[in-house]
Amino acid sequence: MTEQRPTSILDLNMDSLVQCASHLSIQDISNMAITCKYLQKIAYSDSVWQSLFRGRWPQPIPYYSIQKSSVREAYLMRHNAVQQLKFEDPLVADFYADLKSQDFMLLDKNEIIYSQASLIHILKIDQYLSGIEHRLTLRDHGAKVTCMRLFPMNGMPSNENEMERNNTVLVTSSFDHSIRLWRKGSSYKCFRGHNGEVTTLSDKLLGDGHGTIFASGGIDCTVRLWSLNPTGKRGQHASKATLYGHEKPVTMMSVADHKCSLLASISKDSKVRVWDTTTASAVRSSCCVGMTTVRGAPVAMKSHESLLYVAAGSSVVSIDLRTMREVFSLTQKSSLYSFDVLPSKSLICTGGTGSAMLWDIRKMSDTKAKPMAELDGHEGPVKHLHMDAYKIVTGGPDDSNVNVWELETGSLSNSLTCSPIDTCFGCSAIAVQGCRIVTAGIGEEYGVLRYRDFSNARCHVSSDSDSDSSKPLSKFWDQQSCNDFEEADD
Repeated sequence: MTEQRPTSILDLNMDSLVQCASHLSIQDISNMAITCKYLQKIAYSDSVWQSLFRGRWPQPIPYYSIQKSSVREAYLMRHNAVQQLKFEDPLVADFYADLKSQDFMLLDKNEIIYSQASLIHILKIDQYLSGIEHRLTLRDHGAKVTCMRLFPMNGMPSNENEMERNNTVLVTSSFDHSIRLWRKGSSYKCFRGHNGEVTTLSDKLLGDGHGTIFASGGIDCTVRLWSLNPTGKRGQHASKATLYGHEKPVTMMSVADHKCSLLASISKDSKVRVWDTTTASAVRSSCCVGMTTVRGAPVAMKSHESLLYVAAGSSVVSIDLRTMREVFSLTQKSSLYSFDVLPSKSLICTGGTGSAMLWDIRKMSDTKAKPMAELDGHEGPVKHLHMDAYKIVTGGPDDSNVNVWELETGSLSNSLTCSPIDTCFGCSAIAVQGCRIVTAGIGEEYGVLRYRDFSNARCHVSSDSDSDSSKPLSKFWDQQSCNDFEEADD
């Protein structure tokens, strides 16, 4: 008697598999496509991607796009266009502020968080859109807020439900010598220990992703480690270590990617120190494992894998944290005002006067390396810069618009006004999260936070370079797209 072969998923016919795949998420579809050629063919079928398209966007797929490409290609083009903010009709909400500027700003899910002097304001986007009270003001700090971070709720009290444990907590530092952790609209913990103003916080938690330790730096030239979930009454055991070695106030800190117990800090005198926090204790400690100095006043600092990128003066320097040796450096003609790096794309962007520069990291070995693109058209210094896998966003305090650029080409995707009023003369802050963006417009009498959500936008921005009105703007979108959507809605 011959042994029967066990039944596998490949024994199902293609129609059945397509029907099953139509109920999967895009991540599951992507995983399915890399298993074998047969399942890839199913994963790329139009029926599967029509289901994904309908599930994400309420608009139907324009008929002409299906004729020019597969539905999968149409989905990906639409996704890229949304992420690059290439539309004229996003959802817009304007929040008017009493003061003229916003010092720091974060965009987190349903909340816009921004600071003005000692105050922290939290705006609930969905409540505003529903026409109910939406603004919460936190007043516990006694002096100007110097830094704001959102950390995951690792190790927080376990009596919370799973959804809340997956959320973030707000941590802020201030010139009032304190650090505060905020939960549910109030100050949950106050950390004190610095002998002076607290100037900065680590960009993420120390540890392997489950840690609860963060770091702070102060005008007292120390780096201090704290626990998000301290023991003892009122958290008096929050302080974990004090790290000495800097001779000037600490201005920035970044946690290493390749070893999350390593913390890099830089002080006003441009001296960089790297600390192994696993050897630190609650007593006076010297766990510095590396030192170097960069040229110019520090502007920004970021870590990726074993490399530390430091922007200072008019240069960006890459340092190998394992050897503390310089890997490469780039220099632009004007002073640096902002900086961002996207190592996965081998790109660095630097903000200067009137423009930003896009650099290819792979060409940094050339001593005469030049930027691959100049993102110009700004007035004054480009102090606000965001870069992700799809786009670059640039802005400044002397420019009432922020510009959006395609990452791969450096070409202009969109230009967004910061305020609905003509008296806006600059941008004081930006915050970007995927296809959502918040800009803070500076006015003579008050400021405006303008929130845009491009998720369900319909009308693609017009292109000045397309002199032929019949020429499609892209393989997916053309100038009929808005009309097609409107006809489909009627």
